[in-house]
Amino acid sequence: MIGQDGKYIFGTAKVGERGQIVIPKEAREVMGIHPGDLLLIMGDLKQGLAIVNLNSTALSSNAPDGEGETKHGEK
Repeated sequence: MIGQDGKYIFGTAKVGERGQIVIPKEAREVMGIHPGDLLLIMGDLKQGLAIVNLNSTALSSNAPDGEGETKHGEK
């Protein structure tokens, strides 16, 4: 793991036959990703993919009352 100014390189992930990837354990730990979390996958043809954890505290607190999920997929 290389971390500088909050930016990291966690390694690589190979795409399986069913299109699945495994997020490295260290990445899940640092980024607070847990089983059941909802991840948003965004793409840019020039810059590639970005993954955002929709269960993170910062995003959930900005949702209107009753619409956001808390950590680990709970309402």
